[in-house]
Amino acid sequence: MNISDAYTSSFISKRSDLLLEMEQFAEENYVPIMQLPAIETLLQMLRIQQPKRILEVGSAIGYSAIRMAMTVPQCQIITIERDETRIVNAKDFIARSEVADRIKLIEGDALEVEVTSTHETFDAIFIDAAKGQYQKFFDKYSPLVKQGGILYIDNMYMHGLSDLDMKDVPRRKRTMIRNLHHFADWVIQNEDYQSTFFPIGDGLLVCIKK
Repeated sequence: MNISDAYTSSFISKRSDLLLEMEQFAEENYVPIMQLPAIETLLQMLRIQQPKRILEVGSAIGYSAIRMAMTVPQCQIITIERDETRIVNAKDFIARSEVADRIKLIEGDALEVEVTSTHETFDAIFIDAAKGQYQKFFDKYSPLVKQGGILYIDNMYMHGLSDLDMKDVPRRKRTMIRNLHHFADWVIQNEDYQSTFFPIGDGLLVCIKK
């Protein structure tokens, strides 16, 4: 089934001036934010799930954190970013949003920082950071997801690279793609999670903790 971009776009909801500004900023400055069809799918899943606490690994400029907070009014979001320039931009955009009081930005490497000081748990985790580190992110943060909680993982398709024979993948990308393949195989076979791949945007993996 081939669906035109125009038809797909007709289902994308209208965004605020701030979100449109962020989308333009991301495009002009080569900041990877979630593709519109994918984030609309993610947000619809969150409307159904209604999480109260979300952890985001990979803030970039704060776009997805703001959109998640706007979509689920009662949720609190902790988001992690290590890139200093993106941290500055994220702080500015979040401060200008109407949901700044429900978003906490943690600065640092997601594999090194601590996001909770007690035995707090999250209803949902959104992973959208270094693709070659997805297994490590999952190993570190999945224990913080409560039973019945969901991990949403973006960019599993990696612009088509994940679907190529390894010899056709650019050499500098091969380790990352191998790591993604290993992670995908591992999580699909993990009996502690019910995992499904959605071929939307750049590929969204959804893992429900049993």
